[in-house]
Amino acid sequence: MWSRNKQRSLHRARLTTRLFDALDAYHDATPHSAAVNMAIDEALLESATVPSIRFYRWRSPSLSFGYFGKFADVAIYASERDLVRRWTGGGIVLHGEDLTYAIVIPARDQAFAESSIVTYETIHRALCAALNGIGDVKQATVSASADHCFANPVRADVMVNGRKVAGAAQRRTRHGVLQQGSIQSIKIDKDLAQRFAGTLSADCQRREITEMLLQRARELARQKYGADSWLRRM
Repeated sequence: MWSRNKQRSLHRARLTTRLFDALDAYHDATPHSAAVNMAIDEALLESATVPSIRFYRWRSPSLSFGYFGKFADVAIYASERDLVRRWTGGGIVLHGEDLTYAIVIPARDQAFAESSIVTYETIHRALCAALNGIGDVKQATVSASADHCFANPVRADVMVNGRKVAGAAQRRTRHGVLQQGSIQSIKIDKDLAQRFAGTLSADCQRREITEMLLQRARELARQKYGADSWLRRM
């Protein structure tokens, strides 16, 4: 009996370390253009009432670069990749075979009060827990480096066998926090998305992208992410 009670106590302790009490999970199986993918993430930030995570793919080989990045640094890829400037920061990320995600934390959620680095590290520790034991991954860890760009890990990025496999960037607004991340350079297990969501919250509800949200995203893609003025703003 003592052993069973102890197991229950340990289970409750693990649940309390999860970042969110509840989480809406969007497994977006429809590949989108780079501009529409960025626009859907922003539309989710505008409308979310509870924390959410969206997993998505790309319609064609793509490249996203951070809000403060220079177009001149990515212009050479324009003939071979769909280019988009992110609303979040960070460096250059190549997309195609990766699993990309966006996490939205509404301003009303208690996790919004955490600092950016605490949120970043907590999310990546959850991702490490999801990765461990999948395929060839024996131990995913969080980096302590302070370097920059996807080729070189920043603090709290995810490392496997000495190489970076996941990084992310954030944007904080009055609506909440948006974190966009990419998981790559490893075999993406079909259950990884579900495992990742489960390490963030014990109460995950599967959701579908609504037509209303898609309409808003198409508007944002047309006016912002797909506009040449946004792409070349720096």
